[in-house]
Amino acid sequence: MGLFSPNTANDENEMARAVFHFPTSKKALIIFTRNPELGKVKTRLAATIGDEKALKIYKLLIAHTIKITQGITADKYVFYSNNIQLNDTWDNTIFRKKLQKGNDLGMRMKNAFQELFSMGYEKVLIVGTDIYELTQQDIEEAFTQLQDNKFVVGPAEDGGYYLLGMKEINLPVFENKNWGTQTVLQDTLTDLQHEKVVLLPKKNDIDHYEDIKEVEAFKTYL
Repeated sequence: MGLFSPNTANDENEMARAVFHFPTSKKALIIFTRNPELGKVKTRLAATIGDEKALKIYKLLIAHTIKITQGITADKYVFYSNNIQLNDTWDNTIFRKKLQKGNDLGMRMKNAFQELFSMGYEKVLIVGTDIYELTQQDIEEAFTQLQDNKFVVGPAEDGGYYLLGMKEINLPVFENKNWGTQTVLQDTLTDLQHEKVVLLPKKNDIDHYEDIKEVEAFKTYL
């Protein structure tokens, strides 16, 4: 994985953040990703299969996410966890690159949504890179549902969610959550109980060995 400049990470991130992208669509897709570094991704999975295999699986999940999102008719933004990679597997001609900002997941998501809404987007979705079951059709359906509904949520089997979409910012959904626990989805739906919300089919969020042990694509790593 190459960087724009091998000298200083701060310089490359400042250069990347300085690039303003004019919207070419009314729709925007946010993709939250972790920088794929040994020992820093899929740590709960790594506790069972080791850091190296966990990293390989995470790179497979990134490749899958690229495959299913690159054809989406929307402006696509990859938000990196630690530093922006300008010459990696996320094609610069397809994906616009930014850095996550905030002390917890809720704050980072809120800041990403606010930034894109401030740019003039009317429909904004966020997904991560942990759902091997996620398809391009799922994301397109989520955008379609936002035509007549303010919010769309993709529930994860672990009690969280793998997709969140909205037509206007709703601050409570990003606040007062125990992120990474089984209460996140229900707490989010409670925040949205007076809004028009569509729920997508439930999908498996890959975090533990049990999430992948029966999935053919991962058996080569097990």
